[in-house]
Amino acid sequence: QLQASGGGLVQAGGSLRLSCAASGRFFSINAMAWFRQAPGKEREFVSGIYWSTGNTYYVDSVKGRFTISRDNAKKTLYLQLNSLKPEDTAVYYCATRSVPGPIGSGYKYWGQGTQVTVSS
Repeated sequence: QLQASGGGLVQAGGSLRLSCAASGRFFSINAMAWFRQAPGKEREFVSGIYWSTGNTYYVDSVKGRFTISRDNAKKTLYLQLNSLKPEDTAVYYCATRSVPGPIGSGYKYWGQGTQVTVSS
């Protein structure tokens, strides 16, 4: 089970920190990632991290503003969102998998999503 939290309403330029805790059967994690889906748009990859190496990846639109991190012991994923823009408004989902694959796809387990709303 993945439990995402930390979303909310913030003004443009503000910050939020999202968390995603993995519990239960996730004995082995290959990668975790954040995706987002804005109204009327397809879900898109935002950022991901390979669990063992800590290598991180970002979509170009968030580079320099968002930071992904993890706590191995707690099996928790974080996403620090800084300098937020109205176009960052979306439902943010965390996802994980136990098998190797590309960082932007192939996730089997998904959290319930947390709403991020950025006002102008």
